[in-house]
Amino acid sequence: MSPPSHTVAVQHIYEQHHSWLHGWLKGKLHNACDAADVAHDTFVRILGGRHAAQIVEPRDYLATIARGLVIDRYRRHAIEQAYKQTLADRPEATAISEEDKAIIIETLVAVDKALSGLGERARQIFILSHIDGLTYQQIADQLQVSLTTVKKHMIRALTECSLIMASL
Repeated sequence: MSPPSHTVAVQHIYEQHHSWLHGWLKGKLHNACDAADVAHDTFVRILGGRHAAQIVEPRDYLATIARGLVIDRYRRHAIEQAYKQTLADRPEATAISEEDKAIIIETLVAVDKALSGLGERARQIFILSHIDGLTYQQIADQLQVSLTTVKKHMIRALTECSLIMASL
C-alpha cells in the first residue's frame, strides 16, 4: 500500500472511531487525561504500521492495541513504584538525578519486557542468577536441572535482554 492511502485510511479510522476509543478508555482508566494519552498512542501505533486500509473491524483493532498499551502503562507504573520503594528502603540517602532515574526506569522496563517474553524456566534462572546472586551450579542444584540447561537458559535470557537494550 502506498503511504498516502495508508495515511488516508488512518485519518478515516481516526475520524470515525477516536471519540468512541477515548470514551471506552475513559471507562477503563477512569481518567480523561490517561485515556487521551492512550488513544493518541493507539493511533500513533496504527500510523506507524502499513496496513490501515486492511483493517476490517476498526473498533476491535483499536481496542486490542489500546489494551496492550494500557497493560504496558500499568507494568511501567508498577516498575516505577517498585524502584521508588527500593530507593526509599535504602538506609542512606541516595541522590539520583531525574535523568538517571528516567534511564534506570527505562532499563528496568526493557528488562521486564525481555523477561516477559521468556519461558518460565529461563525467567526463573535469570532471576536466581541476577537478583538472588546464585551461581549457575547453585541454580542447577536448586532447580534439579543440569548445569548445561542453566547455561542454555541464561544465554537465551541475556540475548533477549541485549536485543531489547539495543533497541533503546
